[in-house]
Amino acid sequence: MIFESFGSEDTHEFAKNLAATAKRGDIYALTGDLGAGKTVFCQGFAEGLGIKEYVNSPTFTILGIYEDGRLPMYHFDVYRIADPEEMYEIGFEDYFFGDGVCLIEWAGLISELIPDSAVTVVMERDIKKGPDYRRITVDGGNINEDTCG
Repeated sequence: MIFESFGSEDTHEFAKNLAATAKRGDIYALTGDLGAGKTVFCQGFAEGLGIKEYVNSPTFTILGIYEDGRLPMYHFDVYRIADPEEMYEIGFEDYFFGDGVCLIEWAGLISELIPDSAVTVVMERDIKKGPDYRRITVDGGNINEDTCG
């Protein structure tokens, strides 16, 4: 499925609607350039889960845990991971295969650890369509146009 976002509000709302379909054990692997909107996507997704706490990018801590929503959300930002083996040190398997939903920013850096069942979210810019334009391609899971509002 392809969604066109013309601003951060669109991206936020799209992710919020997508969260309505989330279930325990889902993994969303996000890729895109710096500033493509991955964190905005995660913020919208968290709101869709009913999480009230502010969601920011856990670049230096690698993992943000939010448990006050319909499902726990485990928000990874693996930008600073030099080697996928470092993920074992933080016990990623407990989260990937736990009771919540995982969102992984910069997922391409640990692609060998991402299960085939993960939903991929690719965020791309197209400057010809404007500085705030993003093409968001979502693949996997039971995702279709009807599930995202």
